[in-house]
Amino acid sequence: MAGLEVQGVTLSIIIGTLAAIVYSLRILVLLERRIARIDTNIERITKKIETEEVRIESEEKRIEAEEKKIEKALKNRR
Repeated sequence: MAGLEVQGVTLSIIIGTLAAIVYSLRILVLLERRIARIDTNIERITKKIETEEVRIESEEKRIEAEEKKIEKALKNRR
């Protein structure tokens, strides 16, 4: 009978360990999905910032060109 008890305890330990592994894998999959969503959101934000930066740079160039025209017109008046 002692041999059956040892087998039962060993089997319980193995089943508990397998359950812990399955639970850990489930948590890892959930975390991977969350990280993938975070990455997607970061990429989306980066693209928005990039387009905004390009728009700002083109606006700056336009303003600089207008400033040069104004300076040139003021020099011609003198």
